[in-house]
Amino acid sequence: MAGPLQGITVIEMAGMGPVPFCATMCADMGARVIRIDRPDTALDPAQAAARIVGRGTRSIALDLRAPEGVAAALRLVERADVLLEGFRPGVMEKLGLGPQHCLARNPRLVYGRMTGWGQDGPLAHSAGHDLNYIALAGALACIGPQGGPPVPPLNLIGDYGGGAMMLAFSVVSALLAVKNGTATGQTVDMGMSDGAAMLMLPIYGLLASKRWRAERGANVLDGGAPFYRCYRCRDGRWISIASIEAKFHAALLRALQIDAERYGPQHDRQSWNAQTRILEDRFLTRTRDEWCQLLEGTDVCFAPVLDVDEAPSHPHNAARGTFVDIGGVTQPAPPARFSRTPCEIQGPPPAAGAHTREVLREYGFSNAEIEQLTALRKT
Repeated sequence: MAGPLQGITVIEMAGMGPVPFCATMCADMGARVIRIDRPDTALDPAQAAARIVGRGTRSIALDLRAPEGVAAALRLVERADVLLEGFRPGVMEKLGLGPQHCLARNPRLVYGRMTGWGQDGPLAHSAGHDLNYIALAGALACIGPQGGPPVPPLNLIGDYGGGAMMLAFSVVSALLAVKNGTATGQTVDMGMSDGAAMLMLPIYGLLASKRWRAERGANVLDGGAPFYRCYRCRDGRWISIASIEAKFHAALLRALQIDAERYGPQHDRQSWNAQTRILEDRFLTRTRDEWCQLLEGTDVCFAPVLDVDEAPSHPHNAARGTFVDIGGVTQPAPPARFSRTPCEIQGPPPAAGAHTREVLREYGFSNAEIEQLTALRKT
């Protein structure tokens, strides 16, 4: 086991979306992550490995509907540094595993809570998904073509960027406060709608400085500018151009052999539609790979739009080790390169309950207690 979070123990309450992703990030950084699964979770080893999220964690199955299961979970909490949960507000409290229960057993615990809308507010108990959370944060309205509908950006902004990554940063910040002696344990309330709003901080800054229009597809960064968008090539594939700065834009026009005087000023919004058509026509004259040969390594600010099958084998990604193979499954590697505490993926995702006996023994449960707890799984 390696990584900067070595020595940190995380208890993950099994769920979907951002909490498993956050726990995976912790495991990639060297934390010891124990996931508490429900006894009836049907996920065999092959399914688990293919899901990727959850790699490096261990799984135990506890029936939290039974007092014995709750008591066992609290014994694990006593020796943990972090607990992560993503249930609706009040669920953990009803189980007897809310912050008041866990912090009473372990005052140094960082209790990370992940919900869509946060623990309070008018929408706190409402159902939702990533698309809803980023809609309320003002992010979704900015994504998509002018005159068209907003485009769902996968579930990267709410679930993972505004959710899992914000939770991971916040939990580690709270951990540092505990380790530095400036605070005891505490609860971290992270709402995906709040996290998505935070990701919009630079855009709200542009809005405040009158450099952003509320109209979708009319700004530099939303595809409105001809120098910051994707273009179709002769073979139907796509490339991305992000020649924002004047020197990079000049390099683009030179590489494409476009007369700058005829093309017009870069930031003349009245010319953007005409300039876009010029670039569209020019990029249709070559295939994507031909454009790669011409533009890669220049200061045009260019990259081919790779699909998920192509990305792992791109020479740059291969040289950086951006993707790895774990158990025959190609997946992204931990992104940070630490000079003294390198990350190491601890293994493929486990099947539900795969480590129940192993973990309980480590925590001092007797054979009789283990038999009782595993028997609850069959009832």
